[in-house]
Amino acid sequence: MNLLPKSSREFGSVDYWEKFFQQRGKKTFEWYGSYLDLCGVLHKYIKAKDKVLVVGCGNSELSEQLYDVGYPDIVNIDISEVVIKQMKERNASKRPQMSFLQMDMTKMEFPDASFQVVLDKGTLDAVLTDEEEKTLEKVDRMLAEVARVLQVGGRYLCISLAQAHILKKIVGYFSREGWMVRVHQVTSSQNQTSEIEPQFSLPVFAFIMTKFRPVSGSALQILELCAQEQGKPVRLENTERLAEAVRERQRYAWLRSQLNRKTGPGSVSLDLCDGSSGQPRYTLHVVDTPTVKLSRDNHFAIFIIPQGRETEWLFGMEEGRKQLAASAGFRRLITVALHRDQQYQGMDSIQAELSGKVMELAPPGLPAQQQVPFLSVGGDIGVRTIQHRDCSSLSGDYVIEDVQGNDKRYFRRLIFLSNRNVVQSEARLLTDTPNRAQKKRKKDKKKLRPADAPENPPASQPIDKGFLCCEHHKAMIAGLALLKNPEMLPEAALSLLVVGLGGGSLPLFIHDHFLESHIDAVEIDPSMLEVATRWFGFTQSDRMKVHIADGLDYVTSLAREAQPRYDVIMFDVDSKDPTVGMSCPPPAFVDHDFLQNVKRILTPEGVFILNLVCRDSGLKDSVLAGLKKVFPLLYVRQIEGEVNEILFCQLQPEHRVATPELLEMAQALERTLRRPGKGFDSTYILADMLKTVKIV
Repeated sequence: MNLLPKSSREFGSVDYWEKFFQQRGKKTFEWYGSYLDLCGVLHKYIKAKDKVLVVGCGNSELSEQLYDVGYPDIVNIDISEVVIKQMKERNASKRPQMSFLQMDMTKMEFPDASFQVVLDKGTLDAVLTDEEEKTLEKVDRMLAEVARVLQVGGRYLCISLAQAHILKKIVGYFSREGWMVRVHQVTSSQNQTSEIEPQFSLPVFAFIMTKFRPVSGSALQILELCAQEQGKPVRLENTERLAEAVRERQRYAWLRSQLNRKTGPGSVSLDLCDGSSGQPRYTLHVVDTPTVKLSRDNHFAIFIIPQGRETEWLFGMEEGRKQLAASAGFRRLITVALHRDQQYQGMDSIQAELSGKVMELAPPGLPAQQQVPFLSVGGDIGVRTIQHRDCSSLSGDYVIEDVQGNDKRYFRRLIFLSNRNVVQSEARLLTDTPNRAQKKRKKDKKKLRPADAPENPPASQPIDKGFLCCEHHKAMIAGLALLKNPEMLPEAALSLLVVGLGGGSLPLFIHDHFLESHIDAVEIDPSMLEVATRWFGFTQSDRMKVHIADGLDYVTSLAREAQPRYDVIMFDVDSKDPTVGMSCPPPAFVDHDFLQNVKRILTPEGVFILNLVCRDSGLKDSVLAGLKKVFPLLYVRQIEGEVNEILFCQLQPEHRVATPELLEMAQALERTLRRPGKGFDSTYILADMLKTVKIV
């Protein structure tokens, strides 16, 4: 039996509804959920003594169930004579006080201010099928009649799927009239009992419009959203923000429906926001691993990423999360990243907060009453302490934060909030024994901290200048082995240009370990020099100067002298343009004419080292080809687990060396750096940085 109309316009036709109820007979038809789905919000806004008008009642049991639980004063109207006759017969003896009337809701026959509540379950959706002028005029008459028959302080409760044109009309109409508009998300169409199977699940919303007494002048807009039936309402500033909030919930419902299929959408990510502030609190990544053999206990798990470690490859990249899910052995794994600027009490409180929401994302076939494990690294939520925040005119908002690594040591990071999951600069903090004052502070703080919250490091903690955190910086240092006599380099009079200062770790390491080197560091953003000096232990000297300038202009200006002056040139410059498929360096730094300028200031036996971060394979091939035209000898070192590739460029192809020889050169450099008194960290193996170098 086909109950769907040929066109959505037929929903507004009397003839369609007469035929619909004749074909359906006495079997009830519930739009947008049953009484059990909706009772939470209905009881919140309807009092037992209220006189209630139900418009477009159809043969729904909703009025009958409201009557049976103590709402006796209910009047039902519908345009269909057939259904009104059916409902009268069904309720004449059981519910004598409830009335059913055939009536057009655009021309109601009730006196003004007759009702405290008008209840509409799907009727507006059925009438407002398009935005043609004739339809909108009909809807205006309907809403005007609703407003007329309601008393001041009365409520129009409209249950709807809140499609865009309906949301625009209903919110716009009543907010202009000065009514308060509140929207509740009450249920999902997954719970509806309709025979018509939706293409995907849409959530059901209840619009509660409260009639205020008319006031002269422009009406004050009061717009609120409740994410759950009993949730606290959140005030929104305008109709556009309310519409966006509704769309977010509709997209989430669609996502849930996709994740509930046997063949899901693959990797999915979403933010869960703080209910009061609206700011992101958790970022969830849903990772399915179909190859995992299912057992009763490995359907589903949640992995809490310790604070500050969300930037690591295993947690921050899709391939890393896939590897994590596979090694964990669960068919579906949800990783949870904790946001900075949010407070967390510990693993137990996070688990309690997330349990209900993550279960909405459970895979199909999860056994009933299955306990879902919460996993983590080391059993706690990690430590993140924001030491400083500011805004640069060039780089935007940024933070300096200290985080605890997997070895319980602390690291200081510079993060640009425009790209909050990328670490711009990082340095390891020294773990000296605290003095007495620090010990006392530690003792006092223990009384205030949760049991699983490690102590935060003090802001004044010194930097370990002998340790390079970034793998691509280690590779860039290893590239110095391409120079002549690498074992002599730490005492050689090298001249270096480093473009891109960041926290200053790279030039500072060179300065401290290559004792006769002279370094020019170029940084376009003066804020970064302040950051490097104040927070990362960077200092200038007679051997190291920082030039606040555009690297393009600086190199071009020197090239006009046509005099080679640098043994080593390093580019570690990020791009501010997110639309380009290359985030490091900006495209202008690999332009042919500019590379010619780089060539002019590089000594004949020198090395040009470039940090390349490019996800566009076509663009990357183009960059490599362009470099090869200017620098005949080109080596590429891929950083494992990262997008970074380090390019080593030289001018004399006859100096080409094979990988075994490269390793010997790197080992010679490392042996020299390891000499007593050099302060070189024992964990370095620079030779490894050149193991997988390939020649282009």
